[in-house]
Amino acid sequence: MQFRIHGMDCTDEVAVLKRELGPLVGGEDRLAFNLLEGTMSVGGDASPVSADAILRAVARTGMRAKLLSEPKLSSDESFWKRHGRTVLTAVSGLLTLAGFLTHAILAGGVTDALGSEGVGLVHDVPPVAKSLYALGALAGAWYILPKAGFALKRLSPDMNLLMTVAVIGAMGIQEWFEASTVAFLFALSHLLESWSVGRARRAIAALMGLAQPIARLKREDGREVEVAPESVPVGALFVVKPGERIPLDGTVRAGVSGVNQAPITGESVPVEKQAGSEVFAGTVNGNGALEIECTKPAGDTTLAHIIRLVGEAQSKRAPSEQWVERFARIYTPSVMGLAVAVLLIPPLLLGEPWMEWLYRALVLLVIACPCALVISTPVSIVAALAASARNGVLIKGGLYIEAPAHLKAIAFDKTGTLTEGRMKVVDVVPLGGHDEAELLERVAALEMRSDHPLARAILGYAEERGMTIRPAEEVQILQGKGAIGQFNGKTYWVGSHRYLEERGQEIEETHRQLESLSQAGRTVVVVGNETHVCGLIALADAVRPEAVETIRALREAGIEHLIMLTGDNAGTAQRIARETGVDEVRAELLPADKVAAVETLVSRYGQVAMVGDGVNDAPAMARASLGVAMGAVGSDAAIETADIALMSDDLAKLPWLIRHSRRTLAVIRQNIGFSLAVKALFVTLTFLGSATLWAAIAADMGTSLLVIFNGLRLLQIGRSYGVKDIK
Repeated sequence: MQFRIHGMDCTDEVAVLKRELGPLVGGEDRLAFNLLEGTMSVGGDASPVSADAILRAVARTGMRAKLLSEPKLSSDESFWKRHGRTVLTAVSGLLTLAGFLTHAILAGGVTDALGSEGVGLVHDVPPVAKSLYALGALAGAWYILPKAGFALKRLSPDMNLLMTVAVIGAMGIQEWFEASTVAFLFALSHLLESWSVGRARRAIAALMGLAQPIARLKREDGREVEVAPESVPVGALFVVKPGERIPLDGTVRAGVSGVNQAPITGESVPVEKQAGSEVFAGTVNGNGALEIECTKPAGDTTLAHIIRLVGEAQSKRAPSEQWVERFARIYTPSVMGLAVAVLLIPPLLLGEPWMEWLYRALVLLVIACPCALVISTPVSIVAALAASARNGVLIKGGLYIEAPAHLKAIAFDKTGTLTEGRMKVVDVVPLGGHDEAELLERVAALEMRSDHPLARAILGYAEERGMTIRPAEEVQILQGKGAIGQFNGKTYWVGSHRYLEERGQEIEETHRQLESLSQAGRTVVVVGNETHVCGLIALADAVRPEAVETIRALREAGIEHLIMLTGDNAGTAQRIARETGVDEVRAELLPADKVAAVETLVSRYGQVAMVGDGVNDAPAMARASLGVAMGAVGSDAAIETADIALMSDDLAKLPWLIRHSRRTLAVIRQNIGFSLAVKALFVTLTFLGSATLWAAIAADMGTSLLVIFNGLRLLQIGRSYGVKDIK
């Protein structure tokens, strides 16, 4: 069961709910909270209590709950429920201002209205002004009082109780203006905090807005009808017009268009799509109409996976968040104890005036409120998660957003990670008096109907050169060896080095050339006829264009060791290592060998990332400190396996990720440091007698807003951060 919790604004409220509901539902481990979404989930196979019992228990804490599975009623969206806090905060401010003006007019001036500022020289407050101040304080504290009452009943002090005691205490010493001002500023800080958190929440919710609400289903009779994407079965055809958002994952069956995949992959340039191309829900069609076959149901699209995982990510707390929560649990009761000591010790032991030290104790309660400290970190984490998702980097929780900042070593898979994962022709060596065109013409003719990756690469190379290919006749596939057939009335064959040896046509010069190409990491296709070898075609898995620059940027970013782990042969691995510039290469590894290699790296460097395809490298990725999946778009397994998924095939996202992680960590540290510094300053001023209640709450509110807006700056990180930004 999942509930929306109204009034859950801080981790103090989360702690209250855990204490109240934990015994009811069978333990706190059955409860999961999303502070920024304002939701609570009750886990387990079956809840031991009813939803009504949970709703009543939440109500006892001074908060309100709503079962999210209930149908949405119009009354749930009443004006008061949506805007009640805003209205009461405005009323509190207006009443406080009216009380102050009335006080100033009746007392003879602004100085008299401001009163003694807590030093014990109490001025009489006119009854009218006192009433306005009291109403202003009540309006400001309206949402706080039920929570404070629950905290007092449970003898579990929290920030709501701190504020309530401060307001009542100020009234008790006749500081009515300050009592009303404190209540108003505290309500205002909660209102602005809610707005700020809402901005981070909306950034995440924007992902859900990528989902197209309708799909244009194509019937068997050719008619097009608009239906909900959930109604489109797998295998059905749907049409996407120019400029529309694609509603479902699928394969293009007709049409050509450029598709903007930035919402999913972070790619800034539209990707050309034609028959046979994959497309993804949430991406935007360009200028051409597309007819697409649905390959996944609406709830299982790549976008649906991203939305679900981003939602889950918010509940996986970063180490900084966990530290702040542990700190706050000790901090709040400690402050209450310190305030009692400030109230009692100077008057009892030193004969100091009671009123003055009561006032200072109240100031201490106000400035010690930990809300700025505890809310700034989750806001920063969610802002960072949202910025990452918009940049095509899916980080599966705050737990993993800090990890890249601490990496000391990175292990790369070769195929599909450092390389493009597909073979390309890199060299054509004609022999026996033939030229390159003749050689390609014969090979392409024999391979024209083959689906082998090497054959496809050679055919693509020939087509790039504008060659017109005629298929060979009587082609026979020699399983595991090659092919043989008739072309222009002559017999030609194509095969491997081993097949050449079997035919007995290898000569010393050809052998040397083949060995040289093999040692350079090339895969060689031999072409010949009945009498001699016509030539050699060398192919290789090409290094990604951005790989060299990315490796350089990672090294400049402080990554101490960059290693390539591959199951490929040593010659190919060494070639890729030389071209990319990695520090070390280990070749011909089985999956278990990769795990052992990663374990060795972890023991040596501590924090190690494994970058792979998320499927074949899953064991090694699981053993590493951080698993990163390359090119995860469209791959459910890759998204599910990795801690971080790079949705596009852009290796340059790795340096961006490290920069983003370090900046996030820096912002969190700034927020924590600033919050504690302001509180330490005001605690000092309190003991010196130089702090006032309204100044304390203003400082606390200002601190809350500054650290929240500092965290929200992470939303502004755009796609411009690439490898050149890592210095």
